[in-house]
Amino acid sequence: MNMSAVSILLVCLTLSAMNAGAAPVRGDRSALPITIKSNELSADNKGKIAVFSGKVVARQGDLTIFADTLTVNYGEKKGEVEKIEASGNVRIIQENRTGSAFHAVYDSRVGRIVLTGNPRVSQGGDVISGKSITYFIDEDRSIVSGGEGGRVEATITPPARSPGVPPR
Repeated sequence: MNMSAVSILLVCLTLSAMNAGAAPVRGDRSALPITIKSNELSADNKGKIAVFSGKVVARQGDLTIFADTLTVNYGEKKGEVEKIEASGNVRIIQENRTGSAFHAVYDSRVGRIVLTGNPRVSQGGDVISGKSITYFIDEDRSIVSGGEGGRVEATITPPARSPGVPPR
């Protein structure tokens, strides 16, 4: 399997795109505003948690996240986000890349995104799936696990060749 194709596929996916364009400093990735729409919002300022539920759509820059529920856990500093959890019919779209799962967790403290519950990432004709997909943002690396007795499945589609150009 072409590891660079798999890495490109996973790198391009996830919530890390929410932080595109800023210096790679954990917890301070972007100054872009995040817009979240939902049917309901339940906020607990003392508990430092906000739960958006019902047809949630979160947008930041060119990234859009759809989910049934989006839970935001805030840190000690004002505006600091420690963890974002998306549950139920999770779909993450950025340009021509799409990720889907039942559950996604972004932990800003460790710079990690974990997709579980039939996770699948696709870009063009390339697709990867497994039991879980973990992407380490700051390290630009990923792990796809088949789980106990499961398998990782990847489909890598080679680019189309121009007519008359011999293969290498």
